[in-house]
Amino acid sequence: MRQFLISTLTAGLFVGSVSVWAQTSPCALTGDATVSSADVQAAINMSIGISTCNANIAGPNVCNAIVVQRVINASMGQTCLTSTGLHVVSLSWAASTSSGVTGYQVSRGTSSSGPFTLLASVGTTTTSYLDTTVVSGTTYYYVVATVAGSSVSANTTPVTAPIPTP
Repeated sequence: MRQFLISTLTAGLFVGSVSVWAQTSPCALTGDATVSSADVQAAINMSIGISTCNANIAGPNVCNAIVVQRVINASMGQTCLTSTGLHVVSLSWAASTSSGVTGYQVSRGTSSSGPFTLLASVGTTTTSYLDTTVVSGTTYYYVVATVAGSSVSANTTPVTAPIPTP
């Protein structure tokens, strides 16, 4: 795993780190290199809405019975069938100390000047995001903005995540 440490402060929000790594199996949903019963449970929880769907097995953020079956098969030693790449970007930031903050918006673009597409809106207790929809050989730029009610701060300075070619 390559870790990119970022030291940028914009609008009271500090983006702490960006990590890019190649998964040994996209069915390893819990972040380790092996597919186990914990990954099967994670796939089930994602497919029924107990946890956020961040799988990239049958397409970006697709969590359904097909994904669950592919993870079950992989946990039994079969190859994890997938239609996407094998890279993941992990983005984390320090919580804003401003009052009235209700969440954050995580956006991504392919140019440091944008445009940036909203990937997720998360609550104040979340200070990380896992992007499982990246494409090998592409460089992405991520920004985070603080949300306070209906107001959204300026974006952080973009952080770079070059995705290697497999």
